[in-house]
Amino acid sequence: MNGAPDESRSLKKFLRHKPAMISFVVIMVYVAIAAAVILGDLVSVEDCERRYGPKSTPGFSVNQLPEKELQDITWYAEQIEQKLKLRKKLKRRIESRGEQPRNEDIELELRGLRIGNLRPADISAEEFQLRLDDMWDTVAELDEFEDLNMAGPDAATIEKLINTAAAQMQSLYAEQSATDVRHRKLHLLFGTDVSGRSVFLRSIYSIRVAVLVGVVTGLVSVTFGSLLGLAAGYFGGWTDGIVTWLYSTFASIPNIVLLMVLAYMFRGGEIDNWLNELTGDRFEWLIGGTLDETLIPVFVAFSATFWIGPCRIIRGETLKLRESEFVQAAQVMGYSRLRILLRHILPNISHLMLINFSLLFIGAIKSEVILSFLGVGVQSGASWGLMIDAARDEVLNDFFWQIGAATALMFGLVLAFNILSDALQDILDPKHV
Repeated sequence: MNGAPDESRSLKKFLRHKPAMISFVVIMVYVAIAAAVILGDLVSVEDCERRYGPKSTPGFSVNQLPEKELQDITWYAEQIEQKLKLRKKLKRRIESRGEQPRNEDIELELRGLRIGNLRPADISAEEFQLRLDDMWDTVAELDEFEDLNMAGPDAATIEKLINTAAAQMQSLYAEQSATDVRHRKLHLLFGTDVSGRSVFLRSIYSIRVAVLVGVVTGLVSVTFGSLLGLAAGYFGGWTDGIVTWLYSTFASIPNIVLLMVLAYMFRGGEIDNWLNELTGDRFEWLIGGTLDETLIPVFVAFSATFWIGPCRIIRGETLKLRESEFVQAAQVMGYSRLRILLRHILPNISHLMLINFSLLFIGAIKSEVILSFLGVGVQSGASWGLMIDAARDEVLNDFFWQIGAATALMFGLVLAFNILSDALQDILDPKHV
């Protein structure tokens, strides 16, 4: 008897714990989305940076004020108009060289226009101009009203003219299939930010960042901290003294300072160049870019400080278990130290390792958000911290969709892990069984 909890009984208790089961399902959904982004290229960095519509549009197709709705309509029309102007310039440039412009050359600018999955209609430039003129005539009629947002006897007329302008604008773009319409609605589900980027796609990509930071930091910190804690608690003596000195020293280094130092070290490519020479120009291919474009500085900074908590806890628990009767009995029977550690002590601290992993997962996510908000965390792509940072000016203009989406998704993941960690402590702790 080594005092370890019965696994089948613990599993039954877990399956009967409804909040824990719901939290587990929620976490698995987040993990599945992160895996789809990492392995299946569900959302790429390019998708996060691409423009999908006008700036600061609300999500869930929420009705806007007439004035903002008209601004969005004219924005779509202006994209076509700008391409038409570029097309004319291209045509004049070719003719100035004494060459005969080809149709495929002068239509190049229009064909290159892309707003999400929207494409210009397959019509001639002259037809585009006619439809634009009709739309601008409708907009000119709306300009005659002093305040489009003011409710009154003119509200019905204003609404009718805006609907007409919207229909005229839509005629500038190619008709979409049912699948394209669904994709576009999904892209604009949470609206767009101040740069016209999809808040939904940026939120989904940020799940990848959060799960990677949480999992890598949790696994590395718990594994490294537990090994040192086991060694210090069981062997004692000079081993305990070195480990105690080590975590006392690292505990004095704030992870934000360490991350800033690492970010400075990795900036500029000096380390990258050295590692590329060492690996035959394979280092950047291996990590998918330069060091300051990856999460490696975040992983290193967090793992270098987060292992201290598990190490202290495992060391203290090992000191207690070392004096327990079943461990002393194993020593009398002549079992090796390695066998005692793996067969008698490790099963009794495994619940602490699991609980510490869930706590570090939460801590790593929140720390990443804070550091990215301050500009020393994630440097490229998207993360919830970058989204909250970018939403500062939007909040001042009463636009809460971006900060709301990032906060809601982070709240859901952190809450699920908090509930799960509390349930695991009750279920797996031998003192509670």
